[in-house]
Order: sequence, then structure tokens, then C-alpha cells
Amino acid sequence: MTDPATPATRPANPRFSSGPCAKNPTWTLQALADAPLGRSHRAAIGKAKLKAAIETTRELLGIPAEYRIGIVPASDTGAVEMAMWSLLGQRPVEMLAWESFGKGWVTDVVKQLRLDARLHEADYGALPDLGAVDFDNDVVFTWNGTTSGVRVPDGDFIPAGRDGLTICDATSAVFAQALPWDKLDVTTYSWQKVLGGEAAHGMLILSPRAVARLESYTPAWPLPKIFP
Repeated sequence: MTDPATPATRPANPRFSSGPCAKNPTWTLQALADAPLGRSHRAAIGKAKLKAAIETTRELLGIPAEYRIGIVPASDTGAVEMAMWSLLGQRPVEMLAWESFGKGWVTDVVKQLRLDARLHEADYGALPDLGAVDFDNDVVFTWNGTTSGVRVPDGDFIPAGRDGLTICDATSAVFAQALPWDKLDVTTYSWQKVLGGEAAHGMLILSPRAVARLESYTPAWPLPKIFP
């Protein structure tokens, strides 16, 4: 007799993970056989795994050698907010939003950082006028809207000779779409989307221009201890 608490229908794909996303088709628990469970990320084995993840990321995604790659806490959200809190404020800001995560970044910038940002908004299913964005200012946008599925067509709308920084939430794009690294100064994503990994860790990729801003600019507001 079937236990009434047991679902009659099961998912067609049993590899359901956080995100919600599916793990890759060959994934098994054996992949965690050498996981250093209970060990600090500051231990030698933890640092070695982080270094390997960063080096493999650079190789797989073709990230230029002069770009910096970091693994940060709090998933993609932590990576985006770390970038905005640390980099914005030196120049005027352009905010692009056409789905819920992009609109969340607008809330951060306008209500939390209290910056007088210029907004470029569109309804779900559409993009704002990308030609109206002023890249002499810092620009914050999502590459592929997680909740709407609408993405920018390519990086051609971003000028190579821009004066501002581009801060791109690419969490639903990295590993699914080719990204023009020369057009992106800050790129963020998490392992839980296209990779089907677990949440909690964010990836932060910085161009030399973004690193130069970090080294030369101190924001007017305090930074959480976890950000610097």
C-alpha cells in the first residue's frame, strides 16, 4: 500500500537543485567524496579548492588574465551589492531595470545609497531604450533577467571608450551565453543558476578599470565589514 504522504507524481528530472535549477545530467553524490566538510575556508585544503575554482573559472569562461576573480559570500546578491556599495558614488549612475532583480538594484541605489540615479525601465518582456544610456556615467544592469528571461542582445550597445564603469548582474547568463569581457567592468553571478550548484557563494569579476576605481575612490558611506 502506498504511503498517502508519498507524492503520486515525481519530477521527471531527479537532479533538482537550488535556484531553482537542475544539476548537470552526470551529477551524483560521489562528486562530494573529497569535500572538506567541517574545514574552514582558511585551511590549506579550503584555500586550495577556492584557488582551483578561480583558475578553472578563468579558463572555462576565457576571462582575460588582467581581470581579477573573487569568490564572495551571499550569492549573486552579495556580489552585486558589494560592487555597488564599493564603487558607486564617484560618477552619476544609470540604472537599467526590466524585471524584479534589476528593480531590486534600483531600490538599493536610490533608497539605500541615496544616489540620484537616472532610471531606464521597461515592463516584463521588453527592454528599455539601450541607445539612451549615457556611458560617461556608471551603468548597472542585468544581462539576462532571471525572472523575465529578457536579455540584452549583445554588448554592442556598450562603447569601448566609455568613461563610466559597467556593473553587470549576469547570474542567469554566465555559462549559458557568451559575454564580451572587454565591455564589462564588474560581472557577478552565482553557481546556483546555469551550473545548478548550491547557493551562498557569489562570483565577482573585475576589470582593471574597476580595480583602479577601488584603489582610488573611497565612498561617502560606511561599508559593511564583509565588503572591503
